[in-house]
Amino acid sequence: MVDIRGGDRLERKLAEMAVKLAKPGTLKVGFLAGARYPDGTSVASIAAIQNYGAPRARIPARPFFSNMVAEKQKDWPKTLANLLKTYDVNVALQLMGEVIQSQLQKSIIDTFAPPLSPVTLMLRKMKADNPNLIVTGRTVGEAAARVAAGASYSGVSTKPLVASGQLLNSVAYKVEVD
Repeated sequence: MVDIRGGDRLERKLAEMAVKLAKPGTLKVGFLAGARYPDGTSVASIAAIQNYGAPRARIPARPFFSNMVAEKQKDWPKTLANLLKTYDVNVALQLMGEVIQSQLQKSIIDTFAPPLSPVTLMLRKMKADNPNLIVTGRTVGEAAARVAAGASYSGVSTKPLVASGQLLNSVAYKVEVD
């Protein structure tokens, strides 16, 4: 036989939890639909190219997003469950969004491989020398010719994924509670 005491406290606690969980919610984290580079290019599309690569364009995969999800997703249910003990669904999802947003931004910052190509570094140098430079196929060819001729691209950042800061600063989250 089992003796359960404090049934009224259990009922109150369950009622409190039911109120907190009454409204289902959705959390979206990543590069949301409206995020654009100054030229109008979708940040989400560039993020996908960087994450998965684009072999035809000779852009290697830098799986900052996939790696972060693989590493962190196992902890998300426990974190969310703990947040739901204290907060309603909306607040818990807001806080969870902040957690995952910071994890994704850290993954962008921590991604260094594979290294940028010498042509990409030369393009950064050319852009630093001429901020109004528009990169086209012709500009890429000029950068490749400079690299082949031994021109220096020293002084530019060799860090992938952060040239303009747009990708890093576009990581966002959105909570929708019914």
